[in-house]
Amino acid sequence: MAAPEGSGLGEDARLDQETAQWLRWDKNSLTLEAVKRLIAEGNKEELRKCFGARMEFGTAGLRAAMGPGISRMNDLTIIQTTQGFCRYLEKQFSDLKQKGIVISFDARAHPSSGGSSRRFARLAATTFISQGIPVYLFSDITPTPFVPFTVSRLKLCAGIMITASHNPKQDNGYKVYWDNGAQIISPHDKGISQAIEENLEPWPQAWDDSLIDSSPLLHNPSASINNDYFEDLKKYCFHRSVNRETKVKFVHTSVHGVGHSFVQSAFKAFDLVPPEAVPEQKDPDPEFPTVKYPNPEEGKGVLTLSFALADKTKARIVLANDPDADRLAVAEKQDSGEWRVFSGNELGALLGWWLFTSWKEKNQDRSALKDTYMLSSTVSSKILRAIALKEGFHFEETLTGFKWMGNRAKQLIDQGKTVLFAFEEAIGMATILLKLPILSAMIKTPLRNYSKTSETTMEKIIIQKLVANLKFLPLGTLQLAMMITNLIKKLKSSQMITFTFANGGVATMRTSGTEPKIKYYAELCAPPGNSDPEQLKKELNELVSAIEEHFFQPQKYNLQPKAD
Repeated sequence: MAAPEGSGLGEDARLDQETAQWLRWDKNSLTLEAVKRLIAEGNKEELRKCFGARMEFGTAGLRAAMGPGISRMNDLTIIQTTQGFCRYLEKQFSDLKQKGIVISFDARAHPSSGGSSRRFARLAATTFISQGIPVYLFSDITPTPFVPFTVSRLKLCAGIMITASHNPKQDNGYKVYWDNGAQIISPHDKGISQAIEENLEPWPQAWDDSLIDSSPLLHNPSASINNDYFEDLKKYCFHRSVNRETKVKFVHTSVHGVGHSFVQSAFKAFDLVPPEAVPEQKDPDPEFPTVKYPNPEEGKGVLTLSFALADKTKARIVLANDPDADRLAVAEKQDSGEWRVFSGNELGALLGWWLFTSWKEKNQDRSALKDTYMLSSTVSSKILRAIALKEGFHFEETLTGFKWMGNRAKQLIDQGKTVLFAFEEAIGMATILLKLPILSAMIKTPLRNYSKTSETTMEKIIIQKLVANLKFLPLGTLQLAMMITNLIKKLKSSQMITFTFANGGVATMRTSGTEPKIKYYAELCAPPGNSDPEQLKKELNELVSAIEEHFFQPQKYNLQPKAD
């Protein structure tokens, strides 16, 4: 077991111990030779980058660059992480060897270190099978939502997804799901982290992934889950006849990720003509050659090729998944010819309103509203709260992250409640319990068909349903923002501050958990029919300016605004 920081060893001695262990344990020739070369060259700086600190296992699992060393994603750290996770699950579930776990992966690869999502998934499966635990290992790439779906559908103990989502190409990650189908929350992360430290030396069969191919404990859920997933999608198709007749055209990009074939299947499940795929980005490619960052949250820069294809084919709507297909961006061509990329809050408002409207058509008994819920995270728009107050269903807010909404949704479902929808401003949506951006794409499609037959646009729906709930924020509340400038300095990496003003203004500031960024969110909300959209935009801009100037003091602290 490695010596923990603060154990009394000096930095160089600890570095020597870590590298010595690595040389004994690593059987990947590429990463092993890379470490040997650094040692021979006396490259202490690079060795410190590789071995200075072990990746920290948190509620989001692991995410780091691929390469050699304990601070990187590679064969050995995958084995160590999975051994710890396996031992922790054995303590938590007495029926682990009867139920088992599911593992899947995206298309990421790092040839220089021999690492890939597929390779990491096989090594993880080898760890569990060597301990007599059944593993449902997908035979090919899948979207991330297939893992929690499989956990719930097959009633498994846990799930692992090997993906770095929308991170840069050199990164990879290890997401963990609990038996409720949601990502883990504390104290599981701390328990798993401790178990990893207690199980660092590879077990005897850890490197022999060939043993799983003939094992009766290995199951391939690909065909059955693929069928079940898209059958489940059909229950959200509320206007099938409209779908069959629609003339609305769509373009879709998977941004070199896993989403293409699954979105095509989802459109067919809704009796829709599948969208035109951006050919340069349709197939999985770990190099992500056409984009700087494979993240549709970046907006128009990632969607350039999609807009070009849409203009060529006369499509009005562009749909974009991130590489592991658990986020969805949407853009609509305006009458002016410009493309409008919708924010996560706008998409959440649209989907929430649409799902409730469709649900209400099928559930005329208003007594059902008392057991009906929608959720969003605290940094997201409060629009669902406004809709809930008007319509009579329940709205709840959780901490930031789908792990919190997923766990709360499962609690409500276990109490016999109906959870219609949950969303987060980072273009993440969920229905019932699972994070289903493929489904979001399908729900949005008939919504667009509906708006087309109603001679309106998605933007006009937003103006009617979102902006109508905003309220004027008096200048006096801006003075409050000025008086509490110093509070932001007290933020730690896991904290945030939310200010709620008496007349509907909300401002939240938080630090990013994965990037060196401070994020802030501001919103004005009011009862429907009591607002002037142009005046509200003006006042919201004033609030944002006050936050930027008086909270963050960018000149004083040399803070840089987000690049366009």
